[in-house]
Amino acid sequence: MAYSSLRACVNDLEKHGHLVRITEEVDPYLEMAAIHLRVHAAGGPAIFFERVKGSAFPAVSNLFGTLERSRFMFRHSIDDVKRMVALKSDPMQVLRKPFQNLDVPFTALKALPRKARFSKPVLAHETTISQLPQIQCWPKDGGAFVTLPIVYTEDIDKPGVMHSNIGMYRIQLSGNDYVRDKEIGLHYQLHRGIGVHQSKANAKGQPLKVSIFVGGPPALTFGAVMPLPEGLSELTFSGVLGGRRTRYAYEDGYGIATDSDFVITGEVYPGENKMEGPFGDHFGYYSLKHEFPLLRVHKVWHRKDAIWPFTVVGRPPQEDTSFGALVHELTGEAIPDAIPGIKEVHAVDAAGVHPLLFAIGSERYTPYLNERRPAEILTLANHVLGFGQLSLAKYLFIAAQEDAPELHTHDIPAFLQHMLERIDLKTDLHFHTNTSIDTLDYSGTGLNAGSKLVLAAAGNKRRTLANEIPQLRLPDGFRELQIILPGILSIQANPFTTYEQATREFEQFDQTLTAQAEKLQGFPLIIISDDAAFTAQTLNNFLWIAFTRSNPSHDVYGVGTTVSFKHWGCQTSLVIDARKKPHHAPPLETDPAVEKRIDRLFTKNAVLGKWG
Repeated sequence: MAYSSLRACVNDLEKHGHLVRITEEVDPYLEMAAIHLRVHAAGGPAIFFERVKGSAFPAVSNLFGTLERSRFMFRHSIDDVKRMVALKSDPMQVLRKPFQNLDVPFTALKALPRKARFSKPVLAHETTISQLPQIQCWPKDGGAFVTLPIVYTEDIDKPGVMHSNIGMYRIQLSGNDYVRDKEIGLHYQLHRGIGVHQSKANAKGQPLKVSIFVGGPPALTFGAVMPLPEGLSELTFSGVLGGRRTRYAYEDGYGIATDSDFVITGEVYPGENKMEGPFGDHFGYYSLKHEFPLLRVHKVWHRKDAIWPFTVVGRPPQEDTSFGALVHELTGEAIPDAIPGIKEVHAVDAAGVHPLLFAIGSERYTPYLNERRPAEILTLANHVLGFGQLSLAKYLFIAAQEDAPELHTHDIPAFLQHMLERIDLKTDLHFHTNTSIDTLDYSGTGLNAGSKLVLAAAGNKRRTLANEIPQLRLPDGFRELQIILPGILSIQANPFTTYEQATREFEQFDQTLTAQAEKLQGFPLIIISDDAAFTAQTLNNFLWIAFTRSNPSHDVYGVGTTVSFKHWGCQTSLVIDARKKPHHAPPLETDPAVEKRIDRLFTKNAVLGKWG
């Protein structure tokens, strides 16, 4: 069954028990998001909001809330997509399994967007920005945002849908200094295709035409988060995944996905920016106010039976975690195919995706030596850090495949154990300073600015990891030892003040613990935080605290530190200072009053109550 609209998808989900309706009026200011968060956390169904306060349009959320539901929505096409990806990695499969691949050419035909000449549902009616559901998800957000936007642009030098780009770049509908119904904010980060298009338009002194689709067949939404090579339109992928060619047309010079529920059109002029944000993002913190492109609104269209889809991002795991899981399922072999020598790559969702990357690669440079050290995997690490959005990684742990052929990056405790048993802390830490990091990562020295640390491990085990709290004497200001995982200690420290003070604190820490080095032989990693117990409580807490609240060049210290010919290392333990810093963005917190208000809905609605 190929969905021709979001309404068709909603009806199908409801028919099969994957969706619950809320008939009571719900406030888009915090309430809708709070309901979504509660249902998603419980692994619940998609949620259809029939009555949105202040808007005539219904809304739906949590469509992609579980990997199982995503598989259900694409159940008729998902195997075709996997086969096409596999064939790209290994075209000889056609010869080895000809009867299993007979339909691949027909599947590929669905990739070609189809120009709609008569039926253009999304152009049925016009409305205004202020009449759309004004959904604000977090108390300190700067206003209402579109959280599942499909932002469409074309290459000014190569116009047409086949060279277009769609991406999920957040859109601020209200607040700040935006002129009501005439201006909205367009936020996009590094390594996004829209940046290439805007740069080309700016060079010619021309405005960039932008179309923002909301809703439509779910494959259209998913296409906006699909990492495809530059120059390859995501509309082609949406057609294959949706089992139906993407319909498009042009109206007033703007590209239109005709089966979407809403489309906002407008222009971005060179040099025109306004303050955008704050916005509660997928790191679990607010991204703060910064200047981003301003979109001058041209028109807002919607179909007759339009539904407004939305999601809520926050500290992972959230709904976008399922996006990532589906991307991995569909394209698991794509990165190894693109980077020869790489077996696996895992951007760790619990750490905000880009702050922490695990990889496994080949180590074949010196098979004739008895003592193996990282060599080829360092070359591969450089390749990974130059590959698309993987270049935004802040911490990259890379292991040699030959040391443990059955090792997998998605088994996080086992992978960390493997790394920490083998890494030589004196030689296998490689810093990249004064470089770019994720736009949403405020641990660095400025917007998009920070550092990276590559940790490489190859060869035999160097140490046995300990799992009992050592009897350590800690210097003043440090206390509360906890075990996170074998070989990883959590220690609490006084609140961070300045880096000058931190330098003094960790010099004392280094001296005090170096004198007790024998007690730390099984603990190659120490995490310093504001709350040692919370950091050690769960694996996700550790990943979130350690890697979103530290900047390698500024916040990595050691026990038994060494510097040899400009190479920094340590003898006993690597120490990460993951305390909150004054320049960090505040973490996301729900509003207790709103949480209390939505209790009424979980009490009244028997089906919803199962998930509250």
